[in-house]
Amino acid sequence: MSCIFCEIAAGRIPARKLFEDDQVMAFHDVSPQAPTHVLVIPKAHIPDLDAVTAGHGTLLGELLLAARKAAAQTGLYGGYRVVVNRGADGGQSVGHLHLHVLGGRPLAWPPG
Repeated sequence: MSCIFCEIAAGRIPARKLFEDDQVMAFHDVSPQAPTHVLVIPKAHIPDLDAVTAGHGTLLGELLLAARKAAAQTGLYGGYRVVVNRGADGGQSVGHLHLHVLGGRPLAWPPG
C-alpha cells in the first residue's frame, strides 16, 4: 500500500503547499482542526516517531525549523502548537512521521 504523504511529496497527489526543499514539505491539512492547520513532513518515508534514530537528528531539526517557518508564513504571531501523534491511541492517522502546526485561535490544555 502506498503512503499518501509520500505521494504528496512526490507530486503525484496535489496539496496546498506552503513550501518545500530537498528534505521537508509543508502543506495545509485537508481536514483542519484549527483555523490554521499545516502539516510538515519529511520527504523520506519514516513511519512514526518510534522509527526515528540518532541518524535522523539533522532531519528532526529541519522539521522543527520548517514548523516555525510555516507558523510565520501563515501569520501565527500570537502563538501556535506543534504536535506529533504516534500510534492509533496517540491519534496518528497516516503512517508517515509528520508535525501538525495549529493556530489561529486560543488552544485549550490539556488537548484531549
